[in-house]
Amino acid sequence: MDLFTMNMENNLKKNAPLAERMRPKVLEDFIGQKHILGKDKFLYRSIKADRLSSMIFYGPPGTGKTTLAMVIAKSTKMNFEKLSAVSAGIKDIREVVDKAKEYLKLYSKRTILFIDEIHRFNKTQQDALLPYVERGIIILIGATTENPYFEVNKALLSRCQIITIEKLSKAELREILMRALKDKEKGLGMFNVDIAEDAVDYLVEISEGDGRIALNSLELGVLTTPKDDKGIINIDLEVIKDCIQVKQAKYDKGGDEHYNTISAFIKSMRGSDPNAALYWLAKMIYAGEDPKFIARRIIICASEDVGNADPNALTVALSAFRAVETVGMPEGKIPLAQAAVYVACAPKSNAAFSGILKALDDVKNKRIGEVPDYLKDANYKGASDFNHGIGYKYPHDYENSFVEQDYLPPGLKEAKYYEPTENGYEKVIKERLSKLFDKYK
Repeated sequence: MDLFTMNMENNLKKNAPLAERMRPKVLEDFIGQKHILGKDKFLYRSIKADRLSSMIFYGPPGTGKTTLAMVIAKSTKMNFEKLSAVSAGIKDIREVVDKAKEYLKLYSKRTILFIDEIHRFNKTQQDALLPYVERGIIILIGATTENPYFEVNKALLSRCQIITIEKLSKAELREILMRALKDKEKGLGMFNVDIAEDAVDYLVEISEGDGRIALNSLELGVLTTPKDDKGIINIDLEVIKDCIQVKQAKYDKGGDEHYNTISAFIKSMRGSDPNAALYWLAKMIYAGEDPKFIARRIIICASEDVGNADPNALTVALSAFRAVETVGMPEGKIPLAQAAVYVACAPKSNAAFSGILKALDDVKNKRIGEVPDYLKDANYKGASDFNHGIGYKYPHDYENSFVEQDYLPPGLKEAKYYEPTENGYEKVIKERLSKLFDKYK
């Protein structure tokens, strides 16, 4: 490294964001992830024993995935190489593999290859790693914020252990912030900072388990606040709020958080909790989810989970969809909220949904019955020659517009797919069917 490059590297380290400067170097300084790094946990034991296998760190941003990989590198006797999937290609992978082979030949040293944002590698790039991971030439450590079961090839997944990295707890975030405020070498200890307790509480709360956001927001507050007459930098709640600006909802419309949030929304409506339904709806609206997608899910829930316990729920849901199409956003949130609350508060029955599943199962797994002749179409010339329609009893010709008649194929006459509940309007349906059919009594 020449003098100019060394000077550039020193400047980069000196002026790096606080979150970068405060990265721990050793395992004992790492904060968080006790479920895998506690002294009796497997990853801690693996690192200390220098017996690592390929793994993928999966978790939200700012939780220490990259830091943990760097700590592992310093804690083992292995060679360490790092690539970013954003900029690296197959050529870069091959260069690392060649270097790994040399280390193995000359020094009997294995190589850890850390790939940040591994989900950004395409199938060809991921496939290029397979033979070297398989043979143990490299130990792969990947980091991703996306669900690896969706984003990483199955062949590569089968050769790696998935390590879930959790959001930092409030206590852990507070510990990280306090450490940064005290550290005079890498942190903010050279500044005389007095931070209000409610400002710390707010920063911890709003950062949502993301250490990078917490540290860099704190640094921005310290660097942009003038000292008072006594040389003290006073950080209050308003300063921190100004540094955070707009809270970002952790939400990827094409990824894991998208599916998790819509799942929570649907289950809240199904579970008759309007408050939870509104919360998850608000999160999706705030994050910019397609309002028509939300409306479609409300329609499905209205039919699947409310069903005939309140037939009006489907009407309300369909009306909300049309309203969103008509008025757009942001006003579309009003009919979405109305429909979500209606569906959540409505009596529930999945009897119709369960019924179609049972019927489909019979159609799929049993011999499909013939339509009885008297139910076949008789509205064409010559139909009577085939006995089509002969013997059909027209219900409106009978009292209460009902007459006993078999409508199912032979062999399925006693099948019962729809079993109405006692909930809401479905109780009325059940009472009527029990009067008409023996099977409902």
